[in-house]
Amino acid sequence: MTSEERPFSDVPPSSTEFLACVAARQLAGRRRVFAGVGLPTLAVDLVRRTTNPALELVYESGVCGASPEALAEGVADSVLVSGAAAVISMPALFGYVLQGGHIDVGFLGAAQVDRYGSLNTSIIGDWSRPTVRLPGSGGAAEVMRNARECIIVLRRHDPESLPLDLDFCTSPSPVRAAAEDVRMVPSGHGVSTVITPLAVLRRPDKFGELEVAEVHPGYTLEDVQAATGWPVRVAATVTETVRPTVEEVRLLREEIDVVRLYLR
Repeated sequence: MTSEERPFSDVPPSSTEFLACVAARQLAGRRRVFAGVGLPTLAVDLVRRTTNPALELVYESGVCGASPEALAEGVADSVLVSGAAAVISMPALFGYVLQGGHIDVGFLGAAQVDRYGSLNTSIIGDWSRPTVRLPGSGGAAEVMRNARECIIVLRRHDPESLPLDLDFCTSPSPVRAAAEDVRMVPSGHGVSTVITPLAVLRRPDKFGELEVAEVHPGYTLEDVQAATGWPVRVAATVTETVRPTVEEVRLLREEIDVVRLYLR
């Protein structure tokens, strides 16, 4: 029996481990990714150790072609610089690399995502008296506009994180941008994939809605629909998400995030 076939010995994959494994698989065959911190950090490290070792990592701090020897605690962590292909200024990164169309995937997190893939990373609640104040856009608005596509990872799947209406729009989808001004339609696709603890949602049409494409083991399509803040569409074919392998989980626990910085 191979390591891929063995059952998990002691502790089954946590939700974070499951999400990181599912997210990593989305990067198979991709060339260059603009990586955020948190779950995206785990996913890009995992995919480089498994199916796509040639994946180029670009970070908001100006690091291009990163090859970190340890898990980065943020986009400005010094471990990203050692061994990187280049470190350039942020204006050069955004002006030449990102706006130049050289990023295949923007890999981001968010607090809220709407049906068209607009993101909220600014506030929860009323603008004048927010319940929670979040970090804001950072480079996400530029990444949404210029990357060929964006993949979003959410730690929650409920009507608050996937609402009918965002509490605030930090990064508009092509649909929302076009509604404001057709001259503002971005060059990229916007959000193509949203990975949640319940399912994988995809948006195949640049001006279309997210739809349920995969449902994670242990959940049903009805569970996903009930936990979404709008009448979510369903893809023509819905599959069950492939479970993480023993080796993927081992890598996350024993080599990638041994101090459990992001794993929970």
